[in-house]
Amino acid sequence: MDNKTIAMIWGAGGQDGYYLSSILAQKNIAVLPYSRSGSKLKGDVSDFDFVESQVKHHKPAFIFHLAANSTTQHEALFDNHSAISTGTLNILESVKRHSPETVVFLSGSAMQLKNQGVPIDETAEFVASSPYSVARIQSVYAGRYYRDTFGLKVFVGYFFNHDSPLRTEKHVNQKIVRAVQRIMSGSTEKLEIGNINVRKEFNFAGDMMQAIWTLVNQQNVFEAVIGSGEAHSIGEWTEYCFKKAGLNWNEHVAIKDFYIPEYEVLVSKPDLIKSLGWLPGTSFFELADLMMDN
Repeated sequence: MDNKTIAMIWGAGGQDGYYLSSILAQKNIAVLPYSRSGSKLKGDVSDFDFVESQVKHHKPAFIFHLAANSTTQHEALFDNHSAISTGTLNILESVKRHSPETVVFLSGSAMQLKNQGVPIDETAEFVASSPYSVARIQSVYAGRYYRDTFGLKVFVGYFFNHDSPLRTEKHVNQKIVRAVQRIMSGSTEKLEIGNINVRKEFNFAGDMMQAIWTLVNQQNVFEAVIGSGEAHSIGEWTEYCFKKAGLNWNEHVAIKDFYIPEYEVLVSKPDLIKSLGWLPGTSFFELADLMMDN
């Protein structure tokens, strides 16, 4: 690696891995991007022997644990347990044994924090609302254990909703964008959506990865929610995307009957991460333009 600073990214195949890799490369940091699939380095974070061998050999300055199946569905129970919970333990134990100076970042999620319909900060209590949140909660407690007991430098960022052109259509923002693009090209489909009154954050993944970099490069804050603190409805996103295409969304959207959303509003209170000097750089409308124009 030519004596460059080395960073490992576990779960590098998704949007977060892409934008984080770009940020690190701009800082002349050599990136080892691990993923179970795709064109990245083949490696499963749930395989302790493999993780240990990589940490022992490379002794990276940074490890970013982004691996997960991004869904709260029960069917992903074992997949997320192995990727998030077991993966966290594998990374932390390997660092403890072979590279205790390594800075470790663990992904957390807004979905593991109690949501009472008001802005959420990092002091919110945990809630085991899904297998996904259970795995995230276990990951954070493991991080705290290794930080408090062994002195490892372990950081946690609780991500609120974020998107990019790299999102898949199983995420509603991209589902809407892709449908609009197809309709522009002549499709006669009806876009089926659940509750368009749900309010959430519309953050850009690249901005969120900049927040990670801010967090791991200071020593006073070890856990922080990462988000804009600005909520918009799915209806606003839908209307804007169709309007940008010169279409009336009412003519192309079917609202699902009896749909029950996971939440009515999900918004952060990001005072702590902003106090470290980070601010989101992409607005709601700029994100929609970015995804629509891709």
